[in-house]
Amino acid sequence: MAKRRRVANLLALAVLTVAGQRPMHPYEMASVLRARGKDEDMPIKWGSLYTVVRNLEKHGLLEAVESGRQGGRPERTVYRVTDAGREEADDWTRELLSTPVREPSSFVAGLSVMGGLGPDEVMALLRERLEALERRLDAARRALEGERAQLPRLFLVESEYAIAMCEAEAGWVRGLLAELTEGTFPDLDGWRAYRRTGTVPPEVADLAERGRPAD
Repeated sequence: MAKRRRVANLLALAVLTVAGQRPMHPYEMASVLRARGKDEDMPIKWGSLYTVVRNLEKHGLLEAVESGRQGGRPERTVYRVTDAGREEADDWTRELLSTPVREPSSFVAGLSVMGGLGPDEVMALLRERLEALERRLDAARRALEGERAQLPRLFLVESEYAIAMCEAEAGWVRGLLAELTEGTFPDLDGWRAYRRTGTVPPEVADLAERGRPAD
């Protein structure tokens, strides 16, 4: 089970990690995180950055080391990570690497209700998705090849993982499409009849009412 964090927003982990390399002011933190594409690796709301930084300072995970102003610019406070902040970042990273978490997926949500559409429409939509996945894979592979010439693998493993997950999804969608296209998907006729009449067979309705067995 995930631990309760003093500042639970994943942006806090990104801030602790980047500020752990050297003291920075929040604007600089955002610039570095954007340059590293961290908003592609985790859900980041840039508008909440200053709030996250203040909360990290409030809980003793960051501390201000200097504050200054250049020209007509607003005053900027430079922060560094405390020992407690480093411990928090290390512990959080260990948890993320070791503990599988069920995370909501819009695709899983769509699959869970796709019976409301007809098989033919679902096949068309899945073909559309598969084409998009293949375009994404092609772009991601080319980007990774370019990055490999510039960066150590340590900084590329998240890109490798994203490609592997995209490949797995594309393979699964391809397999489902084959079943639907070849007519080997169970009870396609019943699905088409439900779509046409709106009447759910009694045995299916009973299963839907009872729901899935508990894990």
